[in-house]
Amino acid sequence: MMRRFSVRSAALVAVLGVAVSGCGQIRMLQAKMAFRDANSRYQAQDFRVAKEKYEEAVELDPNLTAAYFFLGNSADNLFRPARRGEPENDQLLTVAIENYERAAEQAEDPAIRRLAMEYLVAAYNNPDKVNDPSLAEPLLLRMIEMEPQNASSYFALAKVYEDYGIYDQAEQALLKARAQVPNSPEVYMQLAGYYNRQGEFDKTIEALQARAEREPQNPEAYYTIATYYWDKAYRDFRLADAEKRQFVQSGVDMVDKALSLKDDYSEAMVYKNLLLRLQANLETDRGRQQALLRQADQLRDRAEQLRQQQQAAPPSGD
Repeated sequence: MMRRFSVRSAALVAVLGVAVSGCGQIRMLQAKMAFRDANSRYQAQDFRVAKEKYEEAVELDPNLTAAYFFLGNSADNLFRPARRGEPENDQLLTVAIENYERAAEQAEDPAIRRLAMEYLVAAYNNPDKVNDPSLAEPLLLRMIEMEPQNASSYFALAKVYEDYGIYDQAEQALLKARAQVPNSPEVYMQLAGYYNRQGEFDKTIEALQARAEREPQNPEAYYTIATYYWDKAYRDFRLADAEKRQFVQSGVDMVDKALSLKDDYSEAMVYKNLLLRLQANLETDRGRQQALLRQADQLRDRAEQLRQQQQAAPPSGD
């Protein structure tokens, strides 16, 4: 869920505060001063005063199109879902939506237009706010048309479709993101998450492996694959022992790759310990079983030792 007050919006307001050109007319000067004051209050997160000042600014000069986003966002920050049904509180959400829409249509700055559309999508697709994801679909399609290589729009569209149970369309949205940015690791993580929720384990692993191929020096990529293998072998009671052994061994192979890249990767050690215990449970040879458990114990102890060392270490920069 999108944060209503973000670093991005705060940074934009700092730039826009000096970007409004004035003229000799008194109303224009007053609008500029109100906008400047509103920006100052917004950055201080005094949203009630900021909202009043932005309202004053756009009333004096409706061409201050950037102000519409910040007016909407100030109202959004003042809205309280727990007070739904109170007219004054509900009006804040109305003000937020109306001004996000104005900014999405009228803002001269493309960054402001994009931000306004993102916040509109977040409001439409939020059960505490508008709670009508169907309103988000045309907006997201427009965002994709504007910036076809911005994968986040495809991800949001896929979520809308998945929430509605339109699974083919959800998958297609993610596949279109992959086609646009085939080297983005995040695209493959989104695909893996989708396939995992659909119970398609083979496609989940395929997506995770594609991610690892694009980050061959990232130990977390291999560690993540190992966690999925462990989860499958541990939780899927429909698996035959031969299948479990195969998944456990694949998990061990992946976690070993992670540890070869980062030998003090305590989380990977924890999962290798868990995988070895599963492997021991499937072992019929008593000696081999005990050897696996000893190795698992060593990894568990080493991971705990590293965790304690990390906790005792002073924060970086001290």
